[in-house]
Amino acid sequence: MSTDPARWFDAGVNLFSAQFDADRQQVVMQAQQDGVNELLLISSDLSETLDNVQFCRQQTGCYTTAGVHPHQADHVSADWLIQLEQQLQQPNVVAVGECGLDFNRMFSEKAQQLRVFSAQLSLAKQQRKAVYLHERDAFADQIALLQSHQINHGIAHCFTGDETELRAYLDLGLYIGITGWLCDERRGQSLQQALNYVPLDRLVLETDAPYLLPRNLTDKPKNRRNEPAFLPAIGAKVAALLQLELSAVATASRQNALQLFGINADA
Repeated sequence: MSTDPARWFDAGVNLFSAQFDADRQQVVMQAQQDGVNELLLISSDLSETLDNVQFCRQQTGCYTTAGVHPHQADHVSADWLIQLEQQLQQPNVVAVGECGLDFNRMFSEKAQQLRVFSAQLSLAKQQRKAVYLHERDAFADQIALLQSHQINHGIAHCFTGDETELRAYLDLGLYIGITGWLCDERRGQSLQQALNYVPLDRLVLETDAPYLLPRNLTDKPKNRRNEPAFLPAIGAKVAALLQLELSAVATASRQNALQLFGINADA
């Protein structure tokens, strides 16, 4: 168990991944014991949103997004947007997403991805909710839609891009989500360089658990499963790269997340 007194906010947990089926509650309890006071659960479709909302009703310190991931765009029902609008009224639902574009594996047809993403952006603007953004191999189209919808409230979830892409998101007024990708000496070098251009008041940390286990963990779990309790390892990498105290990174990233998602919590 960590002796770090800092308080953290994990702004990205896929808690209803099958990898957490056996010990979901214990994972949250361990995180909170290790100073990760708040968790944002990520929704990939409206069914997962329902699971997340139900869990958040029973667990203090947990919040959720509501939305449709681009991989799921081909599978929305005829009344999906009405359902999503209703879900956004639920307590602890603080953002629209995970939404965006993914032209890498094309699990959904491009035109449908664009339609579903655009509809969610319109709804987020209408409901004054943050957008929780996913993008892969689709940056030009993504930025064009964000600009056309005049989106200025949200986060580039699991940002792994370069300085040019980073500046484009920052110019819109968005926050930048940093994961354990930063801790990967094999593929995280461009992100490590881009980190220097992230203002401290736009930095948000997230594990994206159970994925992206930080490679700087000294005691890695045998199952290679990432957990929200490991968020301080990402914070430690940020602190080392930016030459900041760990407590400063924890405080800034947590306060940024609280502000971004409109959450009232004790500082």
